[in-house]
Amino acid sequence: MIFDFQNLFNTTGISVINWQIIVMLLVGCIFIYLSIVRDMEPYELLPIGIGIIIGNLPLTGLNVSPVVAGGVQEAGIFGIVFHYGLAFWNILPPIIFLGIGALTDFGPLIASPKTLILGAAAQVGIFIAFWVALLWGFPLVQAASIGIIGGADGPTTIFLTSQVAPSILGITAVIAYVYMALVPFIQPPLAKLFTTQQERSIVMKAPRDVGRTEKIILPLLAMLLIILIVPRSAPLISMFMIGNIFKESGVVPRLADAASNEILNIATIFLMLTIGTQLSADSVFQLATIKILILGVVAFAISTVSGVLFAKLMNLFLREKINPLIGAAGVSAVPMAARIAHQVAQEENPNNYLLPHAMAPNVAGVIGSAVIAGVFLALLN
Repeated sequence: MIFDFQNLFNTTGISVINWQIIVMLLVGCIFIYLSIVRDMEPYELLPIGIGIIIGNLPLTGLNVSPVVAGGVQEAGIFGIVFHYGLAFWNILPPIIFLGIGALTDFGPLIASPKTLILGAAAQVGIFIAFWVALLWGFPLVQAASIGIIGGADGPTTIFLTSQVAPSILGITAVIAYVYMALVPFIQPPLAKLFTTQQERSIVMKAPRDVGRTEKIILPLLAMLLIILIVPRSAPLISMFMIGNIFKESGVVPRLADAASNEILNIATIFLMLTIGTQLSADSVFQLATIKILILGVVAFAISTVSGVLFAKLMNLFLREKINPLIGAAGVSAVPMAARIAHQVAQEENPNNYLLPHAMAPNVAGVIGSAVIAGVFLALLN
């Protein structure tokens, strides 16, 4: 009986649990708390938190890959999703982009094309973090994945990392989404530090009305030009523009609604849960993880500051000044970064409605980070 009891005990997760696993279970609980109680990016942090807990429960086999050296074996559900949805087929991030495109309004960007430059300027943090990661000893492929965190675009980070550095996918993806959730805490002090009260009080004229024809032509033209120049960006850019064309055409409301609701929601569930399960204790408790955490926040901070500074530079040549706060919205955290720029502006002038202006570089940032991911893929592969 003693022997049988011992064997039974050895089949339980309790028999192999350690302090690292307990810490990760607590981390998962913190993510759940932040999403439910603090309402911080709940659509991302809640499933990621649940995934962290599930992925760190020992002996479940949920993360077992469907492919092994000798052929095919029984695999775990999250191992299957990770293998086919990310590492092998990598279809989930483009599906997310389809939904984001169906929710995006290019109107502000069309009304103020110069703000496209701010979306590009806010990507500077990607390249600085990339070079710092190389100097810090990370391999080239991992440095690219770490740098892309600076774009504050979770799907893009996942898309690139799953192809070039899948071993750090869990940590880079979680960091990207956590920093997106921390936008209200990171961006306001940086934006205020690099702007004056007078600059933050600049009131911009209401953007012009943009017609339906313009909104249809832009995504078509952008898709053609971007993919011709950076073919490896096609999975993200094409799906993003397809979703937007569905929305703006007005003739396929069911497709647009499905892309922005059911399809996006299903992809989000599986993507976020799977990313959480990849954040195992074995991968987290390493010095490299601490370095990635540091580089991620450095990349995001630099991207924020570079957008603000470039907006200030543009004002030296513009007759109608722009509020430099919209430069901070050049990162891809849509629409959080744009809302933060608007809120900071209203602290100085309650009558200043900056949101539509901030959405322009915000959308441009989504495109910019996807293009940079395509460039990295072309160079690394």
